[in-house]
Amino acid sequence: MPALATLTAPPSTVDSPATGAFAFIFTRLPALLRLSCGLVCAAVALAVRTPPVRTDLLVPAVAVLTVWSIWYATRAWHHGIDAPLVVGDLTLTVAACLAIPVLVAPEVLPGEASWIAVLASTTVINTQATAPARWSIPAGLLVAAAYATGAHAAGNTTEARAHAVTLLTQIACTAMLTAVMRRRVARADADFVAEQRASRAALVARTAREAERQQNRDLHDTVLATLTMVGQGVVTGSSAALRDRCAADLRTLATLAEARSVPADATRRLDERLREMLARLPGLPVNADLPPCTIPAAVAEVIAESAHAALSNVARHAPGAATMLRLRTRAGRVTVEVRDEGPGFDPATVPAHRYGLRESIVGRMASIDGRADVDSAPGQGTRIRLEWSDVS
Repeated sequence: MPALATLTAPPSTVDSPATGAFAFIFTRLPALLRLSCGLVCAAVALAVRTPPVRTDLLVPAVAVLTVWSIWYATRAWHHGIDAPLVVGDLTLTVAACLAIPVLVAPEVLPGEASWIAVLASTTVINTQATAPARWSIPAGLLVAAAYATGAHAAGNTTEARAHAVTLLTQIACTAMLTAVMRRRVARADADFVAEQRASRAALVARTAREAERQQNRDLHDTVLATLTMVGQGVVTGSSAALRDRCAADLRTLATLAEARSVPADATRRLDERLREMLARLPGLPVNADLPPCTIPAAVAEVIAESAHAALSNVARHAPGAATMLRLRTRAGRVTVEVRDEGPGFDPATVPAHRYGLRESIVGRMASIDGRADVDSAPGQGTRIRLEWSDVS
C-alpha cells in the first residue's frame, strides 16, 4: 500500500496551492472527527452495560479505542495521514463490529444509533476522504460487511441490513465527493502552474525589452547624438571637439554600466549626480539650483540621465537659449525641472520614430514608476518636469 503513505502529506503550496489546501482540510477534518467520535463513543459505550455485554471486554475495548482516537488525531494533525493510521483504524473498527454481540446492549442496537454504528460510519467516511479509491472503497466494504456480520450475530438482522445500506451509501457519496474534489484540485493546480509559467515568461520578455530599451536610450543620448551631429554637417574635418565628445560618450557609457551594478538598496545624492551630469555638457551654460537630496541610487541615475537627455536637446536645438535646472523635494516627492527659453516646439507633431522624448525621457522615467511632463509650444520655450515619489 505505498500509495497511502504520502496521500495526505502536505505538498508544496508554492507550486500546488490547491492540493496543499485540500491536504490541509482532509487531514484536519478526519483528525477532529476521529477524536470527537472516540470520546463520545467511550462515554456512550460505558453508559449501557446490560447483558449480554461483557464488561471485562467492553472496558478494555473502549480504552484501546479512546487511546487510538487520541493518537490518530495527534498524528494526523502534525504529520498527515499515512498507511499505518488507515490500516490501524480499519483493523480496530472491523474488530469492534465483529464483537457487537458482547459490546453493545440489545436495547440500543436498533435504529443505527449504537456507538459502534457511529464508529463504523466515521471510519468509512475518513477512509474515503484520505485514501485512494482503489483502497478506500474495498476498505469501506470490509467495514460494512463486518458490521452486518456482527449485528446479525447479535440477533438483529434488521439492524444489520439497515446500517449496512447506510454504510454503502456513505461510501458511495464520500468517494464520489472526494474524487470530484481531487479532480478539481488537480485542474486548479495545473491552471495555477500554467499561469505562473506564463507570468514568468512575460516577466522575462518584459525584462529583455526593458534592457533593450535602456540600451537604446543610452546609445541615443551618447553615440547616436554624436553621429547625428556629424551627419548633419555640424562637424567638418578633423575636430578636437569631436574627439572630446566621443571620449565623453565612452566615459558616459562606462559610468552607466557601472551604475547598473550598484546594489538595489544603495542611496545616492541626486544633487551631486546632477552636477556630474552637467559636467558632461560643458558647452551649455545652465543656471542650476540643486539643494541636497538623497534617494535610491538607481532612481538618481534614471533622473539624472533623463535630465541629461532634456539638456542635450537644448544643446542641439536651442544652444544659445537661457537654460535652468532646478531640483526640489517635498514630502517624499522629488521634482527636477529643465526649462529653456528656446524656440520651443509642438510635442504633438513629433514623429513616432523620434526616440528622444518618448524613450530617453518619458520611457526612462516610467521605468522607475516616475513621470515626465513636457510643456512646450512654438516661440514659448520648453519646460520638462521629471517627478518621482517615494511610495514606500
